[in-house]
Amino acid sequence: MAIKITDECINCGACEPECPNNAIYEGGVEWKIAEGTSVTGDFTLMNGIHIDAMQPQNPVSMDVYYIVSDKCTECVGFHDEPQCAAVCPVDCCVDDELIWESRDALFEKKDKLHL
Repeated sequence: MAIKITDECINCGACEPECPNNAIYEGGVEWKIAEGTSVTGDFTLMNGIHIDAMQPQNPVSMDVYYIVSDKCTECVGFHDEPQCAAVCPVDCCVDDELIWESRDALFEKKDKLHL
C-alpha cells in the first residue's frame, strides 16, 4: 500500500528530500508526475485518468505535507523501508489503508516511473 501523511504532521519537511520518487510535497504545492521521475508525455494515473506528465495537479492537502499515491512505491526498489517513515520525528507517515498494492505492483510502479 502507499504511504500517507496524517494531520499530526508538524511540517518539518524531513520526509521530502528522502523520497526517491519525489512523491512528497509541501501542503498547497501543486505536483507533477514528471518531477523526480523519468516519465514524459501521457501518463495514466491509478484511477485511470490520463494526464500529461508535466501538467500541474491540484495539491492533495493544503495544510500539511502530503504524498502522491500515484508516485509512492514505499521505497521498493530503492530502500528496505519507506524512508519518509524512517525520518519522521512524529511518526505521521503511515500506511494508507485505502490504497493496497502488492510488492510486485510496487516494483512495477517503480519501473513505470523510472524508465
